[in-house]
Amino acid sequence: MIFRKSTKLAAFKPLRDGKIKGKNIRLREKKLFDVHNDYAWQSDPELSRFDAVPVLDLPFAVYLLDYTAEMKKPRRNRFPIAIETFDGKHIGNCTCYDIDEKKSETQLGIMIGDPSYRDKGYGQDVVNTVIDHVFRTTSLNRIYLKTLDWNKRAQKCFTKCGFTPYGEMERDGFSFVLMEIDRERSEKGRSGNTGG
Repeated sequence: MIFRKSTKLAAFKPLRDGKIKGKNIRLREKKLFDVHNDYAWQSDPELSRFDAVPVLDLPFAVYLLDYTAEMKKPRRNRFPIAIETFDGKHIGNCTCYDIDEKKSETQLGIMIGDPSYRDKGYGQDVVNTVIDHVFRTTSLNRIYLKTLDWNKRAQKCFTKCGFTPYGEMERDGFSFVLMEIDRERSEKGRSGNTGG
């Protein structure tokens, strides 16, 4: 994640050791060796259902070419991040995307790809870690996301992290709940947590 110093995102990069640490996870830059997990997860019908996207129907060789090209020349307003355990196991991904410097905001997406790490608090740890890092190291003022209206588990997680609903939207036959958190609300939430 390399950012030009002139942007509001200049500090949005991994910390000194190349990783952003949460309570139980680390966030790091995507690497080429993540390709096998990413291909498997994007080919998984259950995960595709949660993302409201079609199941990946592409030969691995073609996927690898696209993946490599994206790593060599990443899009400026999209920063994918790998989620790993402290022992280095890649368990999912999160992405800050649609970064708009004029509006001072970014959209967040998260996926715990490894099913053995779901419903154990890892997703909440990731979201809290991203919120803290974005508001502590950039001048962005708002993080927003969308989640399928039936995905109550995700909505509960995001609510625990300080997100609040602000609307709904329909797209491609799917209904989404829109949620957001801003810098001020995040700082109030942190100052209200005496346990750190």
